Amino acid sequence: MSDHSSVALIGPGAIGTTIAAALHEVGRAPLLCGRTAHPQLILRHDEGEVTVPGPVLTDPATVRHPFDLVFVAVKTTQVADCAEWLAALCDENTVVCALQNGVEQKTQLKPYVNGATVIPSVVWFPAQREADASVWLRAKPRLTLPDIPQATRITDALGGTRCAVELSTDFTSIAWRKLLQNAVAGLMVLANRRAGMFSRDNITELALAYLRECLSVARVEGASLSDSVPQEIVDGFHRAPADLGTSILADRQANRPLEWDIRNGVIQRYGQKHGLPVPISNVIVPLLAAGSEGPG
Repeated sequence: MSDHSSVALIGPGAIGTTIAAALHEVGRAPLLCGRTAHPQLILRHDEGEVTVPGPVLTDPATVRHPFDLVFVAVKTTQVADCAEWLAALCDENTVVCALQNGVEQKTQLKPYVNGATVIPSVVWFPAQREADASVWLRAKPRLTLPDIPQATRITDALGGTRCAVELSTDFTSIAWRKLLQNAVAGLMVLANRRAGMFSRDNITELALAYLRECLSVARVEGASLSDSVPQEIVDGFHRAPADLGTSILADRQANRPLEWDIRNGVIQRYGQKHGLPVPISNVIVPLLAAGSEGPG
């Protein structure tokens, strides 16, 4: 580890490896931090592959100073598990970029980051971990960030890389739109099927009904989204490769904890808070929670 490093990344999974590879290609390889030691990371894409030299560090005690920028790419179910990394890497001068699902990243990370500034992001690319621990990037990587001054540290780090970065003055709407897409993907867990399942007419009807329920919650939470959004999201699943999966489906098939609360439970919670009817959530959420946590 170089004492001059200013960028670190926690969680070199699918999304983390993609960001690490983008930075490495332009000579800005981050410090890699994770649960499992790897000598290197490998990102495969349509034009070839990128190898990011390791190692992936597994002991937070090896960190000797806070970093300027920390990318957090662990799932929200793993935030508490990386508390020691966040404590070692962050102080009040650090910017933390949350490469995570949901609309509650700032609230979830704040207790662990030593006063650092947490900036949420929306991740707009599918990447999946393969059996050999490499990552397959299936589309051009792109992030959306809120248009605030602190985001400059992230845009500077990723400038000129394969990962495009957009700034939005209405980040709330964009984050909720992505949450709707993630929420309806929860149906894939319950069916144990990939994106091809949305070609069924009855699944399309269910997805649209659920998305309209989600849309009502998003709007009362401040998102400005049109009536066409549910159909646009379903159309996206119709266009997707039939074998396209999602991280929550991969976790279910591997019998790992699911991000059911921040992807689906949040719709139920916020809907109930505002007195909105959420009948579909009231069915989907308990099933996802039971699939994640049991018993049984």
